[in-house]
Amino acid sequence: MYQPKFTINNIILKNIGIIEAAREVIDHAPLLPYYEKEFRKDAINRAVHHGTHIEGNELNLDQAEKVMEGESIVGRERDIQEVLNYRKVMELIGESRIQNSEFRVDREFIKKLHRLTVEKILPEEKCGVFRNTQVVIKNSLTGEVSFRPPLPIAVPIQIQDLTDFINNEKDVHPVLKSGIVHFEFVRVHPFVDGNGRVGRALSTLILFQEGYDIRKFFSLEEYFDSDASSYYQALQSVSKNDNDLTEWLAYFTMGLAIELSKIKDKIEKISIDAGLKQKLGGAPLMLTDRQLKIVEYIQKTGFLQNQAFKTLFPMVSEDTVLNELKALLQNGIIKKSGKTKGAKYVMSNK
Repeated sequence: MYQPKFTINNIILKNIGIIEAAREVIDHAPLLPYYEKEFRKDAINRAVHHGTHIEGNELNLDQAEKVMEGESIVGRERDIQEVLNYRKVMELIGESRIQNSEFRVDREFIKKLHRLTVEKILPEEKCGVFRNTQVVIKNSLTGEVSFRPPLPIAVPIQIQDLTDFINNEKDVHPVLKSGIVHFEFVRVHPFVDGNGRVGRALSTLILFQEGYDIRKFFSLEEYFDSDASSYYQALQSVSKNDNDLTEWLAYFTMGLAIELSKIKDKIEKISIDAGLKQKLGGAPLMLTDRQLKIVEYIQKTGFLQNQAFKTLFPMVSEDTVLNELKALLQNGIIKKSGKTKGAKYVMSNK
């Protein structure tokens, strides 16, 4: 079985501490089903967009979201197909039967992930098939050779070692295990293309299986894509440090700590004031950014009327603002006085 070499240093310990604290808040925050769904949708959208963008996909986030919604856009056919494919990959690893810790990750499952990732992009005979040629891995930004994967003859054996590690290793912290799997898969580079996407998906699945799905609110891909040079440098650090993964794991755990901290902060932001929190029985309620802005406006001015919509949201349609108000009304956060366009929206706890 694969035996990774690393040291748990103070940076990793600090990151794990931040991750655990954020996880506790996120996992136990009572949210309305609507907001739970929106958080998960946002995480998938970001994972798909950034997970393909870091590989050279030219679509922006808005375009990627439209593709996932089934809308037509103008873009390279390959870019559109990559987004559609990676969405299927994310959906697959999120299935309960696969997310279950009893599910065994084997070579056939990895090949299935690859087929979904490169469908209609690579020739059929290369989809879900281990490479039979030698390759070198280059930084897509600089063209520098990052590392040289093992010879093709070694790929099946080393992937078997990795799946044994995934299925049998119980002593390594789940977050570290996820980072180890991420690196090792990319190092082996079992396919001619699509290894980065498959490796990141497999890494996320490890978190899901090990009880760190964190309500599927997070996306590590955005962290990697935000500074691709740092991502590649962190991967390269392993070979430069005599195959020691410590520097890579420090980078990896920091990414999850940053991502979960952002989500935690948004959840904590929902306690608008003591009166509202008391009204809700002390239970957090997830509000959208627009709803937060509406509540803050009403608390500051005492009320909100339709004619102020354009001032508050200059680039947003009136119907959209009314939908945000409807959700606040339904949850008893605000109330409406009057029935015409002169009606006022006020805090219901007043």
